[in-house]
Parts: sequence; structure tokens; C-alpha cells
Amino acid sequence: MAIVAFSWAVSQAIADMLMLHATWGESLRLVLIAAVAQAARAALGFAANASAQLASAKVKSQLRERLFAKFVALGPQWMAGRSPAQLTTVYGRGLDALDGYFSKFVPQLVLTALATPTLVLVLFLNDVTSAVIVLVTLPLIPIFMILIGWYTQRVQDAEWEASRGLAGHFVDVVTGLSTLKIFGRAGHQQEVISEVTDQYRRRTMKVLSVSFMSGFVLEICATLSVALVAVSIGTRMIAGELDLYTGLFVLLITPEAFAPLRLVGSHYHAATEGISAADDVLSILDEPVRPVRPVHAVGDLQVDNLVVVRGERMLAPVSFTAPLGAITVLHGPSGAGKSSLLGALTGTVAATGQVRIGDRVIDFAAGENAQPAIAWSGQQARLFTGTIGGNVSLGSATPDDELIERALHLAGADELSADQHLDALGEGVSGGQAQRVSVARCFYRTLEHDCPIVLLDEPTSALDEVTEAQMIAGMRELADAGRAVVVVSHRDTVRDAADVQVAIGSRDAEEVRA
Repeated sequence: MAIVAFSWAVSQAIADMLMLHATWGESLRLVLIAAVAQAARAALGFAANASAQLASAKVKSQLRERLFAKFVALGPQWMAGRSPAQLTTVYGRGLDALDGYFSKFVPQLVLTALATPTLVLVLFLNDVTSAVIVLVTLPLIPIFMILIGWYTQRVQDAEWEASRGLAGHFVDVVTGLSTLKIFGRAGHQQEVISEVTDQYRRRTMKVLSVSFMSGFVLEICATLSVALVAVSIGTRMIAGELDLYTGLFVLLITPEAFAPLRLVGSHYHAATEGISAADDVLSILDEPVRPVRPVHAVGDLQVDNLVVVRGERMLAPVSFTAPLGAITVLHGPSGAGKSSLLGALTGTVAATGQVRIGDRVIDFAAGENAQPAIAWSGQQARLFTGTIGGNVSLGSATPDDELIERALHLAGADELSADQHLDALGEGVSGGQAQRVSVARCFYRTLEHDCPIVLLDEPTSALDEVTEAQMIAGMRELADAGRAVVVVSHRDTVRDAADVQVAIGSRDAEEVRA
């Protein structure tokens, strides 16, 4: 409406001045109307852009929340089969790439659906000939947009796949850098990363060139279409078939009828990366989730013929009892499946067999798990930016300073301050200290939720004898309080402190084909 009002006022003012010799004072009202219409259009454009940005931010936030909730629902077992770098790329850059789609393409599509028919109707009411020319030439823009869009989307899909692959390859190289340096292969990987990066650069430049080409084609189509209308108007004005006001008005409206469609094409090509990323996001959100039912139970941990499933293979069945009030140590050769066994007990690794806590049987097939009864610490110390106290009480709604101090004491980490700050990725402590903070986190959950079962995976592997003895004393204190402490360890000191020892089968005997 602002465009129509501006075009009408400008056309009327010019026609009056040239044809009726109107004075400046007589045309001032029309000039003011044009100025107000243009100001209204600018204000509405600013408001539209601002609201589109807010809507895009809200949509991205909602998608991130849903995606994060989906990661949690799918669980570590699902995520273990995916590249962390690629999932991070989808969660980060992939969702950010949707900004152009939601803040530009979708609002412009809605605006086009409203503005273009309105402007074409205005043309019909003023000049049928020009309106017919516009109607004939207008479909050329979406036709070229679709043809170029197919090619652009294919190129963008390849670029997005290259981006994900580059992220995964780079993270894998960084993770295994120490091994590569030992075997003298770090230089070769530098060449590989350089080549992969160059391929990604070429694909990105190809996407940009296609986008520029598509914009050029759309501009040419719109320019030629407007030129046809302009030639028609000029010819008919010379022949006296069209007055000056109508000709100017139609000539001002015609480009505006093409502009929304042209911008839809431009914004679509700018949003193709987001569209490619959206496929990955939606495919993750559509992943089926097995219903999980946490079971609250207290009693001895009894494992009967528990078989851990690794892809198409199954490990040898394991049976043992971890009584309350005792330390049970699982030992055996590396690769025998001890860590996988703890993962099965926490419900993060696929397994068959029977697990009983007290009188309650945990039915894995029905999606049950005993997580509410279990506190767990893995081999890798996962620390995050923040304080040591915040890492120990991770996941707690209301951290308890006294429990944090006690958990650190039980983990043999008295020298660490709960207020000590850790840098990105938990840097700021040694490997042994990080391990003790991780174990303290497990102990904190045990104390806060009164978990009857404590699972520890190689908790003392990076500790000296003195610190190891302190942590074993902490385990003993938890066991004496009536908890079942299950420890995976290769250390003789830990085995000597055990009340129950369970030998996990040898490497040759552990593997059974499914």
C-alpha cells in the first residue's frame, strides 16, 4: 500500500506540473503524501527485518533445544556410532545457517504472496496492456529460479558434506596427533588437511559463483520485462493512447511487481546451506527413540548371563553379584569388555541378559534402566569450563558446598579448591587431578541422591600410590555406608582392597559371534 501511495503521489505531482502547470504550493500536498508513504515503507521494512531476525533466533533456539533433547533421548549408545565433530557441526554451524532461510527467504516468500498479486491487480485497474505483459513475463523469474535452484542445491549439498567431512577429519587428526607424531605421520596429515581444505575452498567458491550467476539471471529477466512495459508505455503515449499520469504510475509500479519474486530467488540461493543443514537436523529429530523407564531399586547388584552387544558381535556372558557394603573389582585383559559391561549396567550400551537390584529385575528389552540407583565415573575425565566445584556438582539444581568438599575428600583431592577455575575443555589441572575431579563428581551424585550402586572405571589409573590409597579409603567409606561399589581396575592395589573379585574372560574367550 505504501508503494501504491508513493507511486500515485509522485505520478500525480509530475503530471500536474507538466500538463496542468501546477505550482509548487499546489503540489506540496502530493509531495508530503509521497514522503510519508516512503517513510512508512522504510519503517515497515525495518520492522519486518527486525521481526524476521527475532523469529529466526527463536526458531533456531527452539531447534537447538529440541536437538539437544533428542541427543539426550537417543543416548550415548546412538551417539557413539556418529562422528562428534559432524554432530557438533550440525548443532552449531548447521543451525546458524538456517538464519538466512528463516530471516530472509520465508518472510520474503510471504511478502511476495501478498505484494505481487496486489500490485498486478493495481496494474490491471490502470492499464490492462501493461498488466498482460507483466503476467506473461512474470513466470520467467520463478522458472529460471527453479532451474538454477536445483543446480545450486546440488552444489550446496556437496559443499555441506565437504564441510562435515572436513570437521570430522580435522578432529580425528587432532585427537590422534600424539600417535601420528610417534610414527612420523604428522607431516603427511598436514598435507591431507591442506588438500581437503583446498577442495572445500573450491566447492565454496563454486557455490558463490552459482549464486552470483543466479542473481544476474534474475536481474536480467526482471530488467527485460520492465523494459518491455516501458517500450509499450512510451509507444502508446506518443500515439496519444495513454496519458502521462497513467504511464508514470504504471512505470513506477511495474519494477515493484517483479522485485518480490527477484528477492525470493536471491534469498533462496543465500539460504541453500541452511536448507542442506536442515535435512540433517530433521533426520536426527525423526530418529526413533526407544522408551526409557528408569527403575528405582535398592539391594545387591546381581548380574546373570549379561551379554554386551557390539554391532554384529556379542561378548561372552558375564555373571556376578556385587553385594551392598562391599567393593567388587572387575579385572581382566584389555578389550575384554569391562567398560562395556559398566555401560550396559547404566543402560548406555546394548545388552541382553538379566540384571537384578534387590528383588527388582531390570528389563533391558522393555527399555528399563537402573540409572536412578547408579552413580558412575568413566575412564575419560570430562571436565568443563567453570570451577572445580561446578564440575563436581554438575547436573545438580542446588549445589551443596559441604557435599562438594566431602566428595573431593573421598576422591583423594583435598588439595584442590572448589573455587579453582578451569579453562576451556577443563584445562587447568593435571591428568591425575582431572581424574579425581571426575570421580568426585560420581561420589557427589552418590551422596546427593543416596545411590546404592557406585560404578567406577579405572579410577586410579593416573594416580600415585599415596593418592590411590586415599581414593580406595573413600571407596571403602562408601561401601561401609551400605553401598555396592563396583570398580574396573588393572591395579593390584585396588584388587587387594576388594571384597569380591570378578575375572572377565580372556580375549580369545570373550567374543561370541551373534
